[in-house]
Amino acid sequence: MKEKHKICSVLMALMMGTAAFAGNYNGFKVSVYTRAYEVEKMKDLHWLDSTWNIISSQLKVDKIYLETHRDLLIVSDETLEQAKKFFRDRGIEVGGGITYTINESNSFETFCYSDPEHRKKVQEIAEHTAKHFDDFILDDFFFTSCKSDVEIEAKGNKSWTQYRTELMTEAAVNLVINPSKKVNPKVKIIIKYPNWYDHFQGLGFNLATGPQLFDGVWTGTETRDPASAQHLQNYLSYNIIRYFENLRPGHNFGGWVDSGGSNLGMDRYAEQLWLTFFAKAPEIALFAYNQLIGVRLNPQFHRTPWQGQGTSFDYDEMMKPVNLNGQTVTPTTIARVAGYTLEKIDAFIPELGKPVGIKSYKPFHSLGDDFLQNYLGMIGLPMDMSSEFPTDQKVVLLTEQAKYDDDIIAKIKGQLVKGNDIVITSGLLKAIPEKIADIAELRADKLALVNDFGMAGKADKDLLITQVLYQTNDSWEVVSAGRPLSKGVSGYPMLLRAPYSKGNLYVMTVPEDFGNLYDLPVGILNAFRQTLSKDLDMRIDAPAKVGLFLYDNGTFIVESFLDEPVTIKINTKEGIDKITDLQSGAVIEKAPADNTARPFGSRFRADDKNNVFSVTLPPHSFRVFTR
Repeated sequence: MKEKHKICSVLMALMMGTAAFAGNYNGFKVSVYTRAYEVEKMKDLHWLDSTWNIISSQLKVDKIYLETHRDLLIVSDETLEQAKKFFRDRGIEVGGGITYTINESNSFETFCYSDPEHRKKVQEIAEHTAKHFDDFILDDFFFTSCKSDVEIEAKGNKSWTQYRTELMTEAAVNLVINPSKKVNPKVKIIIKYPNWYDHFQGLGFNLATGPQLFDGVWTGTETRDPASAQHLQNYLSYNIIRYFENLRPGHNFGGWVDSGGSNLGMDRYAEQLWLTFFAKAPEIALFAYNQLIGVRLNPQFHRTPWQGQGTSFDYDEMMKPVNLNGQTVTPTTIARVAGYTLEKIDAFIPELGKPVGIKSYKPFHSLGDDFLQNYLGMIGLPMDMSSEFPTDQKVVLLTEQAKYDDDIIAKIKGQLVKGNDIVITSGLLKAIPEKIADIAELRADKLALVNDFGMAGKADKDLLITQVLYQTNDSWEVVSAGRPLSKGVSGYPMLLRAPYSKGNLYVMTVPEDFGNLYDLPVGILNAFRQTLSKDLDMRIDAPAKVGLFLYDNGTFIVESFLDEPVTIKINTKEGIDKITDLQSGAVIEKAPADNTARPFGSRFRADDKNNVFSVTLPPHSFRVFTR
């Protein structure tokens, strides 16, 4: 019996894998990823000891990943083993890493996976790494952008997307996974997917096969500065974790953040860390060792103008001397920003349940309305993206990506016939109007400038939208827009309802520039929220750039991404009479009933009865509640 119990315990430990917590934190693990350049320097023990002291005196670390290769630099056996011993002697778990780049500074020059010499090198690097580590991560670059003559000939008549996804699936199995496991049968190989998920297939990342082939995935949650090249919205740091978790539940082992965006203030860096854990990632990797020792704190650049208002990230509090590992130090680098932030959120992260949200269907390898769900998250719509069409929801959101499913109309009809709703974007309508016409005869082939939304409010600027055209009395405008709309000469639906069978097909008009979602008045945002939140216990009444994060155990978070304080309303179902702040213990009672008329007119479906709570948020801050 004892032997049987021992075997079960071992199996349980293996199943938990990298998701097991090491003990420094209650709700997650914290790791540091180290580039091959810095691992190579670890052959000098004095350099290693002095730099590790900078990190460990400001940040509690559970695990370190030591990279074996980057840019054709391969770290020697002796240096790897010396570094492993150094960290293990200090109680730190050790894993490996590989970055498959030839020259990162040359537009991230990748290997050419049809070139025999390159294939040989890729396999040698994998085998070298498996020899030293029982788990290792493939950093962002296990893709190919190579268009050498060899690759062009191998591609033939296939599209680049088809060719590369097939090639990288084959390379994963035959050059990395199988050779590594032959060298070390115990090794766990994890692929870290970067943050630009909508475009993966063009470079060979295959989300239909990769999460199943590898032992697990890691998730790039770096959103950095939205003005930089990728233009990623803050909410992606949460949303992408949920999307990858839904690809293979239980095998998304962590998020990954670097110092990008800290030019906007250290609030931006801290926000990426806590959004990663709002999504219930079990671990985070801080990229990278060199940044944790090299990005030095400077209040002139890093202390934001809204500090001093009780913000979730308090720069002045973070800068106070800290005592870790028996020594008191004054914070000097970004390592302390990470340490301070992670220690603060660890107080409540274990209390959160499983994230829930509005189901949005994204077929594999689909394009269209690129990254739109992250903009929607920024206007208070909690997103939950899935690669499978949901069949158990009262409402499903479909963006232009759904056009990649040849059976999408049948799936829409199946939802509507059951008495449920579908919300499609104007982008999907423009993409497949002939197919949508079998449900409702709609057109979307012209544009309009608008700034007036009637009773729903006005915008401070002109916004370019799609003119959604419909057959009178077959479909109905819920909320409209014009220039002007009130006492104007024309108007166009911002939200359109087309009844079909026992359900409704809604068309949500998304501005041509997704960023203009943030310029829409609250009345329009509330119409979107009410229509899309039928499966949820609550929604917010707030301006844009306020997010809502919901969990299945009744906990929830509201976060402001605004530069100034904001007071919002939280609308909940009846029966929720009070909410409690998990950080302060403060109890908020529901507001007195408001019997004023609904703002969207008689054609809008009556709302569920609800209770309302008023909450104030400091700039760039969150509050955590339970009901």
